[in-house]
Amino acid sequence: MVKFSRELEAELIPEWKDAFVNYRQLKKHVKKIKLGLLRSSPSHSDGGDAVAHPYCGFSLLSPLRALASRFSALRNQHLQTDEENLYEMELVRSREDEVKEFLEKLDEELDKVENFHQIKENEFCERGEILRKQLQILVDLRQIILHDRRRLRHRSSSSPASPTSTTSGACPRLISLSSFSESEAETDPAPPSSGDSPVAGEVIAALERNGVNFVGSARTKAKKGGKPRAAAMRIDIPATTPGRTISAVTSSIWEDLVNSARKDGSGGGDQINRKKIQCAEKMIRVAFVELYRGLGLLRTYSSLNMMAFSKILKKFDKVTNQKEASEWFLKKVKRSHFVSSDKMVKLADEVETIFIEHFASNDKKKAMKFLKPHKPNDSHMITFFVGLFTGSFVTLFSVYAILAHSCGIFSSTTEPGYVETIYPIFSTFALLSLHIFLYGCNIFMWRSTRINHNFIFEFNPSSALKHRDAFLICTSFMTTVVGAMVIHLLLRSAGVSLQHVKSIPAVLLLLFLGLLVFPFDIFYRPTRYCFLRVIRNIMFSPFYKVLMVDFFMADQLTSQIPLLRHMEFTACYFMAGGFRTHPYETCTRSHQYKLLAYVISFLPYYWRAMQCARRYIEEGYDANHLANAGKYVSAMLAAAARWKYAMEPTPPWLALVIISSTAATFYQLYWDFVKDWGLLDPNSQNPWLRDELILKNKCIYYVSIALNFVLRLAWVESVMRLNLGQVENRLADFLLASVEIIRRGHWNFYRLENEHLNNVGKFRAVKTVPLPFRELDSDG
Repeated sequence: MVKFSRELEAELIPEWKDAFVNYRQLKKHVKKIKLGLLRSSPSHSDGGDAVAHPYCGFSLLSPLRALASRFSALRNQHLQTDEENLYEMELVRSREDEVKEFLEKLDEELDKVENFHQIKENEFCERGEILRKQLQILVDLRQIILHDRRRLRHRSSSSPASPTSTTSGACPRLISLSSFSESEAETDPAPPSSGDSPVAGEVIAALERNGVNFVGSARTKAKKGGKPRAAAMRIDIPATTPGRTISAVTSSIWEDLVNSARKDGSGGGDQINRKKIQCAEKMIRVAFVELYRGLGLLRTYSSLNMMAFSKILKKFDKVTNQKEASEWFLKKVKRSHFVSSDKMVKLADEVETIFIEHFASNDKKKAMKFLKPHKPNDSHMITFFVGLFTGSFVTLFSVYAILAHSCGIFSSTTEPGYVETIYPIFSTFALLSLHIFLYGCNIFMWRSTRINHNFIFEFNPSSALKHRDAFLICTSFMTTVVGAMVIHLLLRSAGVSLQHVKSIPAVLLLLFLGLLVFPFDIFYRPTRYCFLRVIRNIMFSPFYKVLMVDFFMADQLTSQIPLLRHMEFTACYFMAGGFRTHPYETCTRSHQYKLLAYVISFLPYYWRAMQCARRYIEEGYDANHLANAGKYVSAMLAAAARWKYAMEPTPPWLALVIISSTAATFYQLYWDFVKDWGLLDPNSQNPWLRDELILKNKCIYYVSIALNFVLRLAWVESVMRLNLGQVENRLADFLLASVEIIRRGHWNFYRLENEHLNNVGKFRAVKTVPLPFRELDSDG
């Protein structure tokens, strides 16, 4: 039977852990009371028993001895009784103090739970009220514009020959997620509507009846007779994509032009277009989903705390037999607001009703897919295939090693073509598989330590990868790659045409690229498409809003520069037709190739620096983001110096490499330890770490600091210029690339641990979704 303390640890909300009942501390108080009770019940010997006498025989003095011994025992008994009474009185006082301390602590925990629940309840109720207002605005827009569409259809059917009947009254349509598709909105953009449109006038009038106007409307001006002006509102869609960024800029320019041209109060420049309203509807839908999720978390919080109070009071009653006290306090807990309040239940039912009606076309099953996404159970089939592919990989790799040794592929006398052409292609898959394997290890550790990585990355829990899934992807990749290597070597040894033999890596590459973009829902399609979407966001970093998953993935790319170089060679080798003519030197010795290799060397750092610049502007010009961008700029300069030194190994360039790389390394180490991991705090209660630690063994953190420091110095090998052979040099490059990936996988755990602790410190367990209709000052 699982102890309740472990059950509570497994089920509580990690981000709200500090707000839960401190069950372990209360349990320690109960144990303390129990030990006090055990000390206060000593075993007493019966005074009426016959006193053991050392003498065995009988004499004339025996009665006198018996009388004297009895008198002495009686006197000692009186003295012992007085001492025991004093001792028992002290134990009673101490026991009463311990019980009093326990009850006071219990009362403090109840106040803590009550206050936190009240704060969150008020927060969710306020959020629900705001969402109701937002939805009412959206419903008004939907009804008016759909009504106008019907009117336009009626006019066009009554007078089809009139060309003006379809254009003069044209207006942008409202796209409902339950009625229209996104593709229709994308392919039929609508320009900003003029204030002279009758539909725009109806929209403004309807919104004014709710006390709301759009920015730029002449109706926001003060009315005659001194009537108060309505609040100004605008559809404020976050510029998360390049299209939205351009739209925001053009909308702002259009609004300024309209406001400056119509200061006299004639007409309005209300920008009610189809795309904006569609985005607004999506934002409100996601906000309702997050509100419902937060209500569920708060109900879980209430039930777990109620259970914790009930369990600890049962333990207290069992130890002290003070049933009246425990029953009285349990009644107090049940009367408390966090147990008796039904606001969250009513609000959750209301959110369900709203979502079913407005976002699911009255389909409850469809609505519940959004509100309560199903988490798939772990399948033993995945575990079976992980083991199967692991065994296949080990077997095939052993076969490959034997074949390579027997054919002398890696000997110094063999032509370098095999190593120079095949190594970059297969090592690309090997490095990628290693990174996926370490990501699986990260997921396992995050899950074991209750770090909510799905919430941090904003992944959908129903489709997010688990550690077994990552291991399955890794092992299947490596089994396929090593199998291709074995086939390649067998065909090469059998004397098959080199053109056919060297097409095997190309087929393998096309297979993986095809699988990556495969449209059918097999082999983790949500994960594949999420990966493509994140890569797109990184490549266009200044134009896309930077999320946690975006800059986390960009950091991974800074550790995969060798892989990007191998991809560059592979693209050059196959696109230039090198596998037919066998001139691999074309893709290694040309000036253009070397220049492109230089660009690829600092491209991930450039993307990451652009993300920092974007966050600097979006987050109120926080200087930390500029300092973070400086770290990546220093890495770019160090990479450029090393590349130049590889081309021209002269002493001045060597000195520049050492200076730039040392400065960049210490910059990166400082940011790793202090900013990303939150360590090296001299005032922490854990020396040179931080106050909150998830791992119980502090030595792990010190070892991790030292390990990260050592692995950051891998660049030293590039300036040592060791005299290695061709095969050894390639193996050394692969080893160094693997070491950097291992360092990154090690870095990932502590980076998310620090992010999770930030969420815990702010009790942030629900995502805050920006809302589309933003209220402005009436003057604006």
